[in-house]
Amino acid sequence: MDVPPTPARRAEITRKTAETDIRVAIHLDGTGRAGIATGIGFLDHMLTALARHSMIDMDIAATGDLHIDFHHTAEDVGIVIGQALRKALGDKRGIRRYGASLLPMDEALAECAIDISGRPFLAWSVPFVRDKVGEMDTELFEEFFRALAFNAGITMHMTLKAGTNAHHVAEACFKAAARALREAVEPDARAAGAIPSTKGVLEA
Repeated sequence: MDVPPTPARRAEITRKTAETDIRVAIHLDGTGRAGIATGIGFLDHMLTALARHSMIDMDIAATGDLHIDFHHTAEDVGIVIGQALRKALGDKRGIRRYGASLLPMDEALAECAIDISGRPFLAWSVPFVRDKVGEMDTELFEEFFRALAFNAGITMHMTLKAGTNAHHVAEACFKAAARALREAVEPDARAAGAIPSTKGVLEA
């Protein structure tokens, strides 16, 4: 079956506030190439995994008030990635819309399910036994994913099934999100360019 031609699904967003200055460029039909510089080493590591395993090219450059803490930068990077995803998806015509991944990372097992519905929601059930991974507060992972989901207009459920090592738990979550995103944004050859909703529209 011939796959209908897909328009260039790219977006670039710049957002500057008194707290952060962030530029994100993405290509949904990329190869997972990543150029990440947020000033937060562990977040860079996680975003590189997000790009690689979603096969979404990501260039992310962020500066923020890290002398205060990492909250503003982590949350605002999530905001801008979400905005870029929404823009690159356009009217969401021809995508699979749904994606899910159950992903192991050593003793950790994370499940992520996504609906690119236009209705933003985050259900987060990921306990951490430590307050930090490296220098990053583990509570900021929830803030990042909430910002991404709400600005992308997606429903996301993230659940930790098993795991105690905070590094492994975080990495399993980011990779599960990546695999779910990869499935959800992928063009569906059988959809023939239709919007994947019985309403004929997905909320903007």
